[in-house]
Order: sequence, then structure tokens, then C-alpha cells
Amino acid sequence: MTDQLETTRALGQTVALRYFAAARAALGRSEETLDVPPGATVADVVARLAAVTPAAAPVLERCSVLLDGRRAAPSDVVPDGASLDLLPPFAGG
Repeated sequence: MTDQLETTRALGQTVALRYFAAARAALGRSEETLDVPPGATVADVVARLAAVTPAAAPVLERCSVLLDGRRAAPSDVVPDGASLDLLPPFAGG
């Protein structure tokens, strides 16, 4: 079992996450680093966050996501070392 765990860690990727406004409030943190498997999509990362913090799911599902500073689609694959910003809808001017 330890060998499998070590292999999983070796194959994982690191993604930097930043949360803004209501997403930050719902998750209780403004940023973190997350290990994800190779081939993980933006939707996979958001689903994982919602699973870990179910109360944040309603906010997370409405967020726009930037992948390395550009708007991302849920199906976009998240490369190793990428940065994801989760921005809930907001009003103002």
C-alpha cells in the first residue's frame, strides 16, 4: 500500500488556487496549493473543492475560473504548476 501511495504522489501535479470574495468566505481561506492527478480538468478541481467543503458548493458552481490568468472552460486540463483563480459573480462598478 505504501508503494501505491508513493507512486500516486510521484505522478501528481501541484496547482496553486486563489479564492476571491464569496468563494474566499465560503471556503474560509484565500489561497492554497492542491495536488491533483495528471489530466485533471478545471471541473475536477472545483468538484474536489466542493466535496471537501460541501457548504461552499453553491458558491463554487457559480464561479468563473481563470487558468493562468485566462478564462477557463470546465473541460480545460490543468497543467502542473498552474494557477487557478476562482471568482464568484459580483456587481459594482
